[in-house]
Amino acid sequence: MNIIHRCTWVNQKNLRYITYHDAEWGVPCHDDRMLFEMLILEGFQAGLSWECVLNKREAFRKAYDNFDVEKVATYDEKKRMELLANAGIIRNRLKINASINNANVFIEIQKEFESFDKYLWHFTNNEVIKEPCTLRATSPLSDEISKDLINRGMKYVGSTVIYSFLQAVGVINGHMEGCDWNKSIE
Repeated sequence: MNIIHRCTWVNQKNLRYITYHDAEWGVPCHDDRMLFEMLILEGFQAGLSWECVLNKREAFRKAYDNFDVEKVATYDEKKRMELLANAGIIRNRLKINASINNANVFIEIQKEFESFDKYLWHFTNNEVIKEPCTLRATSPLSDEISKDLINRGMKYVGSTVIYSFLQAVGVINGHMEGCDWNKSIE
């Protein structure tokens, strides 16, 4: 029997978490729909655990029209009330309002850079930043991107949220030393 070594933060009892770590976390992402999804979910994570958000991810996808940014940008008061009443997602009025606001800013960034992907990856010249997994919650890169997104009008995109986002979408490879995922990309 082969023993798989994962980052120690993975709850080994949660198959959803294991699958997320093994197949998605830290994999460079260049799909705008997925980047939007992860940006919104990371914003909802603020003050909570990622496992909590991950466990509600499918309900979020359904509630947020599979994170179709064009649809989310047009959500009206009726849709906001529907989201606030949805027990399957995190029902925080400020975060829901921020997600709709951020959809509109996301679209503006897409227009300016041709895609959010081009915007995001231009900060690293399309290179993955490999850094050892530490207890750090921010970096100079997350500080820079956070500041830029805030200046563009986004909310719930502080440096800690953005650092988690950058790791999730593979801009930063933060897998722990000894994690088998690192061996697969060497």
